[in-house]
Amino acid sequence: MTTPTYPLPGLRVLVIGTSGSGKSTFAERLAREAGIAHLELDQMNWRPGWYDRSTEEPEAFLADVAAATSASDWVLAGNYAMTRPTVLPRLTHVVWLDLPLSRVMTQVIRRSFQRASSGADVFPGCRENWPRLLEAEHPIRWALSTHHARRPRYVALSEQIKEQGGVVLRCGNRRETENALQSLVALARSRSAA
Repeated sequence: MTTPTYPLPGLRVLVIGTSGSGKSTFAERLAREAGIAHLELDQMNWRPGWYDRSTEEPEAFLADVAAATSASDWVLAGNYAMTRPTVLPRLTHVVWLDLPLSRVMTQVIRRSFQRASSGADVFPGCRENWPRLLEAEHPIRWALSTHHARRPRYVALSEQIKEQGGVVLRCGNRRETENALQSLVALARSRSAA
């Protein structure tokens, strides 16, 4: 990993964690309280009918990620490994939501059932439904099958971030998650007041 050469000062946070760990919720709250842009890789990726841009049009997807992360301040939620060469040199912090499997499964099951019951779009033109809950790639099964397997990858990613001068905030419970959020909000406010 090379040292960061990103020219702009700022607060650029990547939020990672397995499906259902609360990445989007954390990122949305941090962006709101810190007054910075909220970016979601899933929002950039999914199109109506669950069209997967990262598979079908990866160059266009990566161009959108590069454009979105060219600003000086943002919080980005998502785990798309293909975006890391673009995102990692630009970020200042990583928040790793490394929550227990029991909590992750509770959250992802609750969220999935609520979405399937409501019939509302998860992303524009992408609806959750009961049959979809049984698919191998559904977040419930994905979270269960990848929770432990992803941990070594996140450890390695954390080491890379530290080597390039970034800060890694690993959160294993609600208290640590709240502390990470408050420390980043305080940092953003102190920068804007300076």
